[in-house]
Amino acid sequence: MIHIRQQRRARLWAVAAVAVLGFLVALEFAARRYGLPGPITTQSREVLFPPKSGGILYAGLALTMVVLTWRQRFIALGAAISVDLVFLAVRWIAGIEVTGGHPFGNGALWAILGVAVVGVTRRTGPERLLLLKGAGLALLLVAGRKTGDTWLLITSKTRPMVLDPYLAAADRALGDPSWLMGRLVTATGPIGFNILDFVYGQLPVAAVVVALYQLRHVAAERRFPVHHLVRTFLLIGLIGPAFYMLFPVVGPLFAYGTGAEHWAPIALWTPNMEPSAQWALGDLWPATVPPTGTPGPMPFDEFTPRNCMPSLHTAWATAIYLHTRKSPPVLRHAGTFWLVATLAATLGFGYHYGVDLIAGVVFTLTIETALRAYDRGWDRSGLRLAGYGTAVFAALLLSYRYLAVEMAGYPWIAGPLLVLAMVSVIYGYVRTTARWEAAPAPDAPAAGTGVAGAGIAVGG
Repeated sequence: MIHIRQQRRARLWAVAAVAVLGFLVALEFAARRYGLPGPITTQSREVLFPPKSGGILYAGLALTMVVLTWRQRFIALGAAISVDLVFLAVRWIAGIEVTGGHPFGNGALWAILGVAVVGVTRRTGPERLLLLKGAGLALLLVAGRKTGDTWLLITSKTRPMVLDPYLAAADRALGDPSWLMGRLVTATGPIGFNILDFVYGQLPVAAVVVALYQLRHVAAERRFPVHHLVRTFLLIGLIGPAFYMLFPVVGPLFAYGTGAEHWAPIALWTPNMEPSAQWALGDLWPATVPPTGTPGPMPFDEFTPRNCMPSLHTAWATAIYLHTRKSPPVLRHAGTFWLVATLAATLGFGYHYGVDLIAGVVFTLTIETALRAYDRGWDRSGLRLAGYGTAVFAALLLSYRYLAVEMAGYPWIAGPLLVLAMVSVIYGYVRTTARWEAAPAPDAPAAGTGVAGAGIAVGG
């Protein structure tokens, strides 16, 4: 029975790998149609050219090293640093100035690819698959970032109309939290803003830290745990951006403010974005709540990402919070802090409306439930909850689009109903997982039977 289950897992992950590879190829062609390099091109370039984020590449190398012995880890890290030093020396001798990227990180990518090559050429059976999974985790992390960047560019090119007025109206039911938090963050000045900006920007690093703790026994046990954060994190990034196309939104900072220029005077890391103020409905955020009226789609520029519905930063921070509940106190407190700070940043920076956050929480709990139900042989209670979460998520999006005026007109009814819908999914998740934890755990898959899904890449 266990062997049959392992075969099914292997087949499922093989099908998923082929499907996602097809998605990457399709996204590559779509990007080139708009004159942009796709995710495959941008990731391949970083073998030789300065990477966009060296930190992400070294975080990926850390994930790869969970499958290595301590001796192999020192070798891999030493090789990565040595390659980076060679690249630095060559660029210095050639007078090549690094602009638009990091001067390090190529070595980490070389080390990751080296692990994959060793797995293919020097290992067999479960050991080969284990090394390929380790390399696959790192490449997933990097590919997810590249895919996300490409996907966001495509949303800005293909969705000229945005639906921000609908969300601004629906947000009245929650008391316009983005405007409130925007004023609070503004009052904290440069210190408060940049602390939150650091937390907001380092969300992937926080996820890697939690994942490293969860995967700390992989090298000794020669297998991955049944469930870990990386799967949830990547699946959120794979599915979430699809809704950016269905529900394009740029956020209150852009639709009702001056865009990235608003924070430029106090930000230590100013995003490199073109001015968008001329496309806004007015310079209202965060000082003045926009007047109520009949919402409708509004035109916007061709470079600002439509990446608000749902809030994936909220979704990822929620996933980190969930996966730190059984961790040591330091990680539990860090998970709570990262969730609270991320929620404050997403609203306080003007990147999201309050209704985005509610949708993000429901979205994550639904995905997490579905993954855990799959781990338990498609547990019926988990499938029911995943179906319920899907229905709630769909109802939220439909209500934001078609009942925004009514929600703004009756906030004391609509607001509690929105919160109640989210709480009902939270309650279902807590109740279902508590029942699972009280029951015997399913047999973990053997080494190489696929929990990480080597070769599966996602967008973010």
